[in-house]
Amino acid sequence: MAKDTVRYPDDVVEEIDALVEDGMFESKSEFYRFSAEYVLTLINDDHDVKTFNFDEIQAELDISDRDHAEALGTDGGTFFLDAVINVRKHGLRGNYEAAERFIDTHYDETDQECIILEELLGTYRDGS
Repeated sequence: MAKDTVRYPDDVVEEIDALVEDGMFESKSEFYRFSAEYVLTLINDDHDVKTFNFDEIQAELDISDRDHAEALGTDGGTFFLDAVINVRKHGLRGNYEAAERFIDTHYDETDQECIILEELLGTYRDGS
């Protein structure tokens, strides 16, 4: 097995540490192996998974075929359209806090896309 050294932003590592601490993954290594294999299965249907217990981990995480499709994006990979759909769905249902969390975790508050999404969310708030 090859060994690779990869640097990740501190906040990403903190989130991974929390997943390991919560028991969702046995170790950071298991998380990294699963994550890499998972992405490879998304972009290559013929990828031969080598990670031990991959199917069990995927089942525990409840990752469905629909989740795979959503990860690729409904518009061929343009995340912003998916974000609009997500914010619209939450806005229509009155789940404003969920929409805010989504925006806050995916965008910097000064991003143009963030501002547009917040304006979209505002239209649902104003309409209620």
